[in-house]
Amino acid sequence: MEIINEQALSQCIRDAVRAELQQHFKTGDSQSPQEERLLSKQELADELGVSLVTLSDWMKKGLPFLRLHRRVYFKKSEVLKIMQQDITD
Repeated sequence: MEIINEQALSQCIRDAVRAELQQHFKTGDSQSPQEERLLSKQELADELGVSLVTLSDWMKKGLPFLRLHRRVYFKKSEVLKIMQQDITD
């Protein structure tokens, strides 16, 4: 007896994750201090004043990022930490 098929379960999980991500980005500024808002490639490029091509090159060289589905996100604190290490080395 099959209660839910694999495709329906997969779609349900995708919808739930999508809804959570949308909620997260809508309320991104009202988070607790321990939580950090994730930045998209465009947001980080704008924040650092570099092009998307430069950011992609940095990713290939080890810039930490998270991949959620087809999208790429960054934790600003991790990026700044890596950049500071490169400067002091």
